Amino acid sequence: MHLAETLIALGGAFLAAGLAARLGRRVGLPTIPLFMLAGLLLGPNTPGLALVEDPTEFALLSSLGLILLLFYLGLEFHLDDLIGGGRKLLAAGGIYLLINVGLGLGFGFALGWGSREAFVLAGVIGISSSAIVTKVLVETGRLGRPESKLVLGIVVVEDVFLALYLALLQPVLSDASGFGEAAQKFGIAFGFLVVLTAIARWGAGLVGRLVETRDDELLIVTFVGLAVLSAGVAEKLGVSDAIGAFMIGLILGSGKAGVRIQKLVHPLRDAFAALFFFTFGLTIDPGDILGVWIPITLAVLVTVFGNLLAGTLSSRIYGFGPQRASFVSLTVLARGEFALILASMAAVAGLDPRITAFVAGYVLILAILGPLAASRSDEFAVLVEKGFGRWLPERPELMTDMPGNDDGEGVDRGSPVKAETSS
Repeated sequence: MHLAETLIALGGAFLAAGLAARLGRRVGLPTIPLFMLAGLLLGPNTPGLALVEDPTEFALLSSLGLILLLFYLGLEFHLDDLIGGGRKLLAAGGIYLLINVGLGLGFGFALGWGSREAFVLAGVIGISSSAIVTKVLVETGRLGRPESKLVLGIVVVEDVFLALYLALLQPVLSDASGFGEAAQKFGIAFGFLVVLTAIARWGAGLVGRLVETRDDELLIVTFVGLAVLSAGVAEKLGVSDAIGAFMIGLILGSGKAGVRIQKLVHPLRDAFAALFFFTFGLTIDPGDILGVWIPITLAVLVTVFGNLLAGTLSSRIYGFGPQRASFVSLTVLARGEFALILASMAAVAGLDPRITAFVAGYVLILAILGPLAASRSDEFAVLVEKGFGRWLPERPELMTDMPGNDDGEGVDRGSPVKAETSS
């Protein structure tokens, strides 16, 4: 596109996403699926006005939205939270992954599309969307509650698993010539994660002093540069760019400038996140989805069951009752950016073309269903208690709000272990 056309399309995308979200909020709908539906309706795959003919025109700006969302998540979740949670947090995240990835793998083999396809579908069905989960926590105003610490912990464990999963999956799907080359690619990705984790644990103070400045303008330029650079290096080394952004957020969030960075990144995060979800909507072709509607429907049912089961068992570890267990289960229900990453890997590797359409329909449904269900999680608590109540405490805790607003400011930054006894 020429510059004028690009600017018109970009401005129209922001405006359409904003108007759709404003209309939806009047009837209580979350913004995420509305951004996506705006992209679907104004994309090249539906009748009427096509604001953007080629979704790849927005690929870079869309990636920036994902980077800023995961960067923000890193700022919110301190490494001390993961360490402080210890075995409980690892157990909760492990249970979630074991149940959902296991169900996804079984579902993939049951479809009969192929062994490599089954391993892709295991990740698609088993791993939730960090971007959508982060946005849901912000929009529901529950980012400071104890159960949200568990949600963030599950997401972090998922992200660590995903980094390892992608590192292992890429040699399988790519042209890695043997075990040695595959092991080398995995080792590089794993080493990158270890280095950033070590910096977050022991070098965050030094990085914070290097970034710290009284000038907000210079601080914004610096942290955006670090987030994008880390994402690019991660992608180059075979790790998801989202993981790189998350890790640099984790490092900066532990420094003195962490609170200021959170406030400064909010408008950037919200604007480019809207474009990320809008761009995803542009890529959806409703016609292709209709051809695989039966597998999509079955996968959604499998995912809902797996999430309710995993969320309940994870909540039991923390002594949460039905209401908090319901919120944990439904908040991590949405699937999104990581499923799209896996779908694109499958397409490049020449796997069954039905995977792309399947992932598009599956993600769209859960991206709409997840935020809607999470915003009404208290209403689903009765179902959780009836179906899985025998695994929850006999005398569940009271639901009490903790200090903080919908952007997470002023929230309790204690570890998940401390948070579980705060109610």
